[in-house]
Amino acid sequence: MSGIPASAAGGTGRAASVPGGPVAGGKLGAVAVNQASLWNIANILTMVRLVLVPGFVLLLLADGGYDPIWRAWAWAAFAVAMITDVFDGHLARAYNLVTDFGKIADPIADKAIMAAGLICLSGLGDLPWWVTGVILFRELGITLMRFWVIRHGVIPASRGGKMKTLAQGTAVGMYVLALTGPLATFRWWVMAVAVVLTVVTGLDYVRQAIVLRRAGLAAERSG
Repeated sequence: MSGIPASAAGGTGRAASVPGGPVAGGKLGAVAVNQASLWNIANILTMVRLVLVPGFVLLLLADGGYDPIWRAWAWAAFAVAMITDVFDGHLARAYNLVTDFGKIADPIADKAIMAAGLICLSGLGDLPWWVTGVILFRELGITLMRFWVIRHGVIPASRGGKMKTLAQGTAVGMYVLALTGPLATFRWWVMAVAVVLTVVTGLDYVRQAIVLRRAGLAAERSG
């Protein structure tokens, strides 16, 4: 989830003094500061996604990992996780439900479900390890890079990045299902698109990070 930073999760409606001098009665006025609770709908959806990760792995690997029924259930768990990813971020931004917990847990949940799917699929021999390596290297690298430049600014999510996420989710979901024939061939092309978008958007984020850091350092020197 992303949005305007909220104060520490869990607090609700603490009062804050209003500067500007005395008001009626000789007291400083006070206003209630709306503060999102930890137990809001956006965070609950994120928690559901975190809980789904081990359940998804167990379903995908059940009975040796090749039973079509168990794979279908695993796909259902994966699909629910992807859907909650869309809604929790939207709800947090739309209703000012951003919390410190959400800002940390949401990206962890996103990457955990995707990494679990990729690693399990490669372990089962359904997906080449180099595909898993490229995607996980990109995701980890971009996350670390964001922290590297965070004091200079935030790299916003791009349209390409959102397309990459959609392509990855669609491709992994198709690989989770026990598909055969033309659909099995089609999912290979979907994964190929996902890998290309992963690399291209990753390089673009690197470019943005370098530009942002240079601008930040220049501003510090001039200041």
